[in-house]
Amino acid sequence: MDLIPNRYPILYIDRVEELVPDEKIVATKNVTINENYFQGHFPGNPVMPGVLIIESMAQAASILILKSEKYKDKTAYMGEIKNAKFRKMVKPGDVITFEIIMGKQKKNMGVVDCTAYVDDKKACQAQLTFIVPDVKRK
Repeated sequence: MDLIPNRYPILYIDRVEELVPDEKIVATKNVTINENYFQGHFPGNPVMPGVLIIESMAQAASILILKSEKYKDKTAYMGEIKNAKFRKMVKPGDVITFEIIMGKQKKNMGVVDCTAYVDDKKACQAQLTFIVPDVKRK
């Protein structure tokens, strides 16, 4: 929470398991039936919306990005989503593990390769482009 500005009800990372600055992060989210989106997505068949899986990956990526000295005290924004693929439904009781690998970087932007796993099975993957404006966070 020191690195990213997201807070309840839109903070989707529960724990960072591994962090190698400028290289990789592994983080988790415990999916519970108490998540407010399950009320409408879908009654009788609760499934985590794909857009929130992508958002969760972006939050994990933000932690990795903002741990870098060159982006310290700044905010990372998503600029592009490429090749998003959903392979497995995420349901209450699941633990999602996010593995984010830092790709190429330019001055204030870069690319991360993201994969979400449930029970060691690929649930989602995408390539995200991030932008970090040269403005310190307040």
